[in-house]
Amino acid sequence: MLTKLIEQLIAKQSLSASEIKGAVKCLVDPEVAVEGKAEFLTRLAEKGETVDEIAAFAAELRSLSICPELDAATRAREIVDVCGTGGDRLNTFNISTTVALVTAAAGLVVAKHGNRAVTGTCGSADVLEALGVRIDLSPAEAAQWLRDHGFAFFFAPHFHPAFKQIGPARKLCAEKGQRTLFNFMGPLLNPARPTAQLVGVARPHLCELLGKVLQSLGIRRGMVVCGQVGEFHLDELSTLGSNTIAEFYQDRGFANSTLDPMAFPLQPSSLAQLAGGDKAANAEIVRQLLNGADRGPKRDAVQLNAAAALFVANACKSVAEGWDRIGDVIDSGAASRKLDELVQASRG
Repeated sequence: MLTKLIEQLIAKQSLSASEIKGAVKCLVDPEVAVEGKAEFLTRLAEKGETVDEIAAFAAELRSLSICPELDAATRAREIVDVCGTGGDRLNTFNISTTVALVTAAAGLVVAKHGNRAVTGTCGSADVLEALGVRIDLSPAEAAQWLRDHGFAFFFAPHFHPAFKQIGPARKLCAEKGQRTLFNFMGPLLNPARPTAQLVGVARPHLCELLGKVLQSLGIRRGMVVCGQVGEFHLDELSTLGSNTIAEFYQDRGFANSTLDPMAFPLQPSSLAQLAGGDKAANAEIVRQLLNGADRGPKRDAVQLNAAAALFVANACKSVAEGWDRIGDVIDSGAASRKLDELVQASRG
């Protein structure tokens, strides 16, 4: 079947939902050659994925994931995820993971979906592990953590077993410098089925594309952002340049917008001041930010992105209001206490 679909993609013809269903079946089949899978992903990328195609792939792949059973009270709340696609190669510290912890400390339910580092030196799983927070939660344990602690980490390999059969093809493409659909698929596949998402992408043109995909998947409130840093782009909101945003909310339609960080009381900073290191170094950075010891440019980056997370989750009326609230969460000690709570729970 992949051979026929590859010919279709070479002819620049888009795939139907039924064809994508068949393609996913081939991609997760261990009997299908890795080279054929890699060529399919390459041809799809060369054609350019449409909103409908990405949404269909995400829906089909989500159907193969292990979905935790959340209690009714938790499911009734706004469940938020904060994550980036990666791929900006700027080696910043773990901004979105820090934001997820601060957002949970602000009282939101945060289902953090992530993995170990792929393009960087320290992924969300790596830094949480170094902090002493469990990353190997079972579906039942993850559901319990969301209920009891307002935070749970969903380690992608544990919830997406089918991806084991896709990995070799992705690796083959990467070795050739070929990006694929899976370079930005991660945020679309959270097994907890969040209702609100703040997603960072490494290319501005992906904001509208992924925003419309999230909306079609049933996310109630979403914001997809890409920050400018000189000639580069960051898969977070940037404090160093303008920000491209695609957003949608239940009470209003889809919109493209921008955000100027100079509207906030930021300190002068540079990309070098947002740099991270290995997992031990990044864990210490996170601790210093959560306990309020680090009040420099890294805090500004966390405060801006966490403020946006609160707004996306409908917990404040504006990003500016969220900025003030996040500052209070850190300065009150609530963020540090939340980390201590998660570490203690990890120890059983």
